[in-house]
Amino acid sequence: MEQKKILIITYYWPPAGGPGVQRWLKFAKYLPEFGWKPVIYTPENPSYPLLDDTLMKEIPEDIDIVRTKIWEPYQLAEKLNKSNKKFKAGQFDVGKNQSWKSRLSIWVRGNFFIPDARVFWVKPSIGFLEKFLKENGIDTIVTSGPPHSLHLIGLGLKEKLPGLRWIADFRDPWTEISYYKHLKLTKGSDKKHRQLEQAVFKNADITLATSYTDAENFRKAGANAVCITNGFDETDAGGKTEKKNHEVNRTTGSEESFVLSYIGVLEQLRNPENLWKVLDELVQENPEFAAHFKVKFAGRIDDKILQSIENSGVRNHIQNLGYLSHGRAVEEMQTSDVLLITNFPNESSKGIIPGKIFEYLASGKQILSFGPDKADVAKILEETAAGKHFSYNDSEAVKKFILQKFELWKQGNLLENAHSIEKFSRKSLTKQLAEILK
Repeated sequence: MEQKKILIITYYWPPAGGPGVQRWLKFAKYLPEFGWKPVIYTPENPSYPLLDDTLMKEIPEDIDIVRTKIWEPYQLAEKLNKSNKKFKAGQFDVGKNQSWKSRLSIWVRGNFFIPDARVFWVKPSIGFLEKFLKENGIDTIVTSGPPHSLHLIGLGLKEKLPGLRWIADFRDPWTEISYYKHLKLTKGSDKKHRQLEQAVFKNADITLATSYTDAENFRKAGANAVCITNGFDETDAGGKTEKKNHEVNRTTGSEESFVLSYIGVLEQLRNPENLWKVLDELVQENPEFAAHFKVKFAGRIDDKILQSIENSGVRNHIQNLGYLSHGRAVEEMQTSDVLLITNFPNESSKGIIPGKIFEYLASGKQILSFGPDKADVAKILEETAAGKHFSYNDSEAVKKFILQKFELWKQGNLLENAHSIEKFSRKSLTKQLAEILK
């Protein structure tokens, strides 16, 4: 069967690290099995917040990759204020942690670069791709955002080539994302953001969302929206953990640790302050817990979060591994007992499903989740019996959950999860995508 070409326009592509690159890297891996030949369009000289060279080996050998130069002002911004490096990953200093330089930089980012600082790639890309699509007989494209400026490439191409089929993939929402209200927008800038978002919703043939709530919100805003979540790749999972749950020897004690791990980037807006308070109480009140407990960070943790934990009783129980390659991060999941995931606390974020939850599921470990009530993450955890979701005010229930898991760990009975997770495999999700493309 002859494969039909599909152009995937994405800013994030290996050697970019982090969850943003995984979605279309995995779709590109499995699309050929369902009759589609992906062609990747990505910048030649991007400014990535994280790098992971190990992802290079996951790029399919026979895939066509087209690159053009991009100009983006991040290097200039970082010279003015080092904390501007966070902007590339959608992170901000908040509240009392904001300096005047941070406030100015955020205002400039929100009002001068609409929708984002990669907007200077839009016009050159439209001109280049209009010709490229015609010459290569490609009539189906995907734009993946953020950066949401990439959707403006799709919008421009759709205007020039009305017969083009365009899928706008929103890995995160645009005006509904939590940090949008922190951008210090003028009324005019806010209006422009919303008008551009509406134009994308109205003109894209299909808008893809990564969560059930986002898909519903996009439909309410006029988009032809469908949810395809992120997922886990069985070839990455590497089988279940080799870590065993041994019963603690109450006479001699044990060097075995009860490990709570956070894998990934943790910024101030998703900091579970109540968890650190609960853990502080537990290590002070419970000598047995204190003797065995370890909290492990594998990723980029905001310095101000680390400083706050260092001032608590948890400080002697921290193992901070720093940013790890994707493969190493998966290994760390598998040598943990409970995996932590956090979301923004406000209700508008209940539709965010962090990509790493699916790799957490594949690891078989119990998951401790924080975020708004009735979140999509809670629905997934209930469906799979993989853990529990809490609000940021729910300290007593969190304490009870951790102690319950610790008691089970001591007995060697900390159950693993493997319930109804197949539908979240990357191959199954790509099959869903192929059905939509038909």
